Amino acid sequence: MNQQFELFDIDNPCIGVCQSNKKGYCFGCLRSRAERQRWHDMTTEQQREVLRLIAGRKLRIELMRLRKNEQLRFDFEEKFEMGELF
Repeated sequence: MNQQFELFDIDNPCIGVCQSNKKGYCFGCLRSRAERQRWHDMTTEQQREVLRLIAGRKLRIELMRLRKNEQLRFDFEEKFEMGELF
């Protein structure tokens, strides 16, 4: 198998937020604690895999937000007729 040489380094995805949730994922770059700590020791292929994982995490977060907004909109936009209680 031929190895392809990289002409450019992959930029670190850190955006300077650097705060983690309970599971250790950064709110800014969405990397795990281990991914953040090992970034500079990773091969280009490993860094690409982390970027792929980040893209999947972003997508899941966006989908969760959309579902939440749809649920909230559904709950508040629907009008219910209430009959007399007494």
